[in-house]
Amino acid sequence: MSREELTRLTGNGNGNCGKDDCPNVYKTASGGFVVQGAVSHAFTAPDGEALVEIPEEILREAVRALGW
Repeated sequence: MSREELTRLTGNGNGNCGKDDCPNVYKTASGGFVVQGAVSHAFTAPDGEALVEIPEEILREAVRALGW
């Protein structure tokens, strides 16, 4: 899956973080979500999974974008 196939729910590319390197939430065509954030080492995730940390404001923005 490429970035172009995702619907970006958060961030507009302005500010300190640039166009594509901010923490963000994306929606997939199948209704799932892809989360972009800083790698977290809070615990070891199972094989095939990763932990990321994103600011609370990013989740709030994603919820607003979805109309929840």
